[in-house]
Amino acid sequence: MSKRIFVILALVALAAVAALGASGCRAWGGGTAKQAKAAPKRTYHCPMHPEIVSDKPGDCPICGMRLVPIPSASPKPAPAAAGGAGAPPVGSTTDAAGGPGQAPMGEMPGMPGMAASPSRPPGTPLPSVLDLGVDRARLAGVQSAEATQGTVTRTVRAVGTVAIDETRVRQITTKIGGFIEKLYVNATGQAVRAGTPLFEIYSPELLAGQQEYLRARRSAAEFERSALPEVRRGGAELAEAARRRLELLDVPDDFLKRLDESGQAQRTIVFNAPFGGVVTAKNIVAGQRIEPGMDLLTVTDLSQVWVIAQIYEAETSAARVGRAARVTLPYNPQVALTGRVGLVYPTLDPDTRTLKLRLEFANLRDALKPGMFVTVDLGVDSATGVVVPDSAVIDTGARQVVFVETAPGRFVLREVTLALRADGRAVVRSGLAAGERVAVSANFLLDSESRLRDATSRSGEPNEDH
Repeated sequence: MSKRIFVILALVALAAVAALGASGCRAWGGGTAKQAKAAPKRTYHCPMHPEIVSDKPGDCPICGMRLVPIPSASPKPAPAAAGGAGAPPVGSTTDAAGGPGQAPMGEMPGMPGMAASPSRPPGTPLPSVLDLGVDRARLAGVQSAEATQGTVTRTVRAVGTVAIDETRVRQITTKIGGFIEKLYVNATGQAVRAGTPLFEIYSPELLAGQQEYLRARRSAAEFERSALPEVRRGGAELAEAARRRLELLDVPDDFLKRLDESGQAQRTIVFNAPFGGVVTAKNIVAGQRIEPGMDLLTVTDLSQVWVIAQIYEAETSAARVGRAARVTLPYNPQVALTGRVGLVYPTLDPDTRTLKLRLEFANLRDALKPGMFVTVDLGVDSATGVVVPDSAVIDTGARQVVFVETAPGRFVLREVTLALRADGRAVVRSGLAAGERVAVSANFLLDSESRLRDATSRSGEPNEDH
């Protein structure tokens, strides 16, 4: 009896297991082919812009991010009737895997009820008209400016160093030996003018030359009483030769004049500055013995100086002799001096890859000090035409576009051709007329919205892959 009961219980357990397996297969997808075909298709959306929904992988047309699969959700009850029980509320979206509807984030500015759309194929032109309205444009921070007629100049800016004009450097030497009795200019940096006394020298050679000249003068006066013209001429030539020797030794004219008047040889002689400038080197002291040709003082004329500027290799088009240049002082940017390029050095610095230019400037009021750093601006290119702020131009890489404001809050996308961009301004060669207004701020916001509207307008197009 117990054996029969055990067999019956075993048969009941096998039947239960079989029934459970059949129901599990149906619950886990083990349905018919018709049921498998009716299963919802997997969809994708942008994590940053959930309103962008596509039925295939791709990129977001707004930010370019990769679309990710939308997690599956349990199906919602089917609506009984339009506006009846079970129908979704007006303005709401369908489930994450459902068809297109209003964007999950709500209406975008200027885009009520925007529908999700697949990514925009590359090369599709942007919409040409964008009507935001005055209020939305103001809230978005969109500002416009008028295009005007003008000229824009592109400049090359470089750092320059003020240097001494080498052609204005003079050395004070003597053609005689002697001793420095007194120094009138006794410090480096002291300014001197032409004719200013520099030093006083005692020279035995000059003293002998003076005595020889005075004797020649007395002899010439005695020969003047001779009846022979040759004797009179010889005496005069002898005195003239003695005076000429003193002149060749750089004896000043005023000293010779006093010598003629007094008829007495002077023990010392004062040498004056032959030109004006600033003492930039001093190699003598009082009481020092000097020799002919010895470098005593160096006087430099700083009324004109050089500025050595360095420009990069890519900017060598600005290196042209005679090109105008402007220098701005570091301690007073309001002061600007104008000059020209005097020399383009023939070699390039291999370490810094820069080219040196020598600029020549008049040193008004000694504003430029040798060794000072200054800012150099070289005018390179210039263009005249319709000028707009540089922020108005959007460079896509293949073209340049601007948003032209045709009415308050209404913008038209227009392609333009630029002639020059410099100093925050752009010269438009074609595509824009003077007097038109262009958007100069929030341009990328306008560009993004135009792309969104383009994606919205394409949401109803059939997919070519289906």
